[in-house]
Amino acid sequence: MTVSATTIAALATAPATGAVGILRLSGPAALEVGRRLAPGAPAEPTPRHAYLAEFVDAEGRALDEGLFLYFRAPNSFTGEEVVELQAHGGPRLLQLLLGRVLEDERVRPARPGEFTRRAFLNGRLDLTRAEAVADLVAADSEAAVRAAAAGLAGALSTRVRGLEEPLRALHADLEGVLNFPDEAEGAEAEAEARVATLRTQAQALLAEAGRGRLVRRGARVVLYGPVNAGKSTLFNRLVGEARALVDEEPGTTRDVLEARVEWDGLALTLLDTAGLREAPGRVEALGIARTREALSGADLAVLVLPPGVSSAEAEAWTREAGTAALLHVAGKCDVEARPSLLSQQEEGLRVSGLTGQGVEALRTIVLSRLWGGGTPSAVALVSERHADALRRACEALARAQEASRVSTLEVVSGEVGLALEALGEVSGTHVSEALLDAIFQRFCIGK
Repeated sequence: MTVSATTIAALATAPATGAVGILRLSGPAALEVGRRLAPGAPAEPTPRHAYLAEFVDAEGRALDEGLFLYFRAPNSFTGEEVVELQAHGGPRLLQLLLGRVLEDERVRPARPGEFTRRAFLNGRLDLTRAEAVADLVAADSEAAVRAAAAGLAGALSTRVRGLEEPLRALHADLEGVLNFPDEAEGAEAEAEARVATLRTQAQALLAEAGRGRLVRRGARVVLYGPVNAGKSTLFNRLVGEARALVDEEPGTTRDVLEARVEWDGLALTLLDTAGLREAPGRVEALGIARTREALSGADLAVLVLPPGVSSAEAEAWTREAGTAALLHVAGKCDVEARPSLLSQQEEGLRVSGLTGQGVEALRTIVLSRLWGGGTPSAVALVSERHADALRRACEALARAQEASRVSTLEVVSGEVGLALEALGEVSGTHVSEALLDAIFQRFCIGK
């Protein structure tokens, strides 16, 4: 276990008025310093036992009454001596308590994420579980909460470890063949098959990266199409309130409107955009430019087609989606019947924002297009950093597989080693101080 010589302290609750505020200390002086604020607590407190104690200032005058809790190393969150003082949640009171703790020269303010960083360095958490702590704090949808909780329980680390361990064994076998060819004779015979199996596992985990990012940040769904197609009315219906201005005059929407919703636990940002048409006014043209910008960053583009639109027009608006995944919708289905311009699979997708007809079906299809089958909360909450490392691991294993057929064992072993290094950046077995700094800077202070 790595034991720090310094003791850190921070408020573990938000700096706002609340029922309870928590002051946390971690390090070798935590118990002694904590008892200076709560002199009524036992000199040798029972670990994980809550004591009712009076918190006092430097002159011994009472500041508050609350709970004193002690966690003995190594059985604490950080793996160090930890003390928590649970006081009433007055911001000024908590600042007084923190200031009192920091008067001791052995104690310094904790940096962002430093408690969790110490938990990682002391072997209490691997890196994926440590990052899941920040994901859980930042989660803004049910799917994100549940996926982060699964990550904290070790869902991602288990899968990464399931790759790392056989990959490390393969690397050891290959190095054995290279360094001790007589003793390790035949160990390389199944190298290609072993690499292929591990590559398939790595690719399967990488394939979830897109889903993980979708859960983490939410999906962007853009409603677009010609003017007077019923986009804004449909937008209001999907959001559940009158957010967009609706009028019979074409070109009413001249900017991009956003609204955050949560469907089946998955967070979505719905965007209502300016209608596309030729020869718009100057301000409307600016709105159309923003529509095209929104489409460039869409996870799903929903093309709302009005009654009477021609096939050629529909095709032109389809091209506006660019590379975004596309869903066609026949809007204003309450107005008049019209020949279908939709594909065979979308024949029944007719909606009316005014009456609500087809809106629930649209929600279901949007979620299906974004997610497919399964439950969003069951996904590995893969971050951009994880995805980059997994991608490099897959690329190294692809080169190793090719080298096992046409090149030398030195090349195969070298590529397997690179794949191990990339996976180590996910699990934390191969990580630099600079990378740790970048990871834990996104944590809040006190966590």
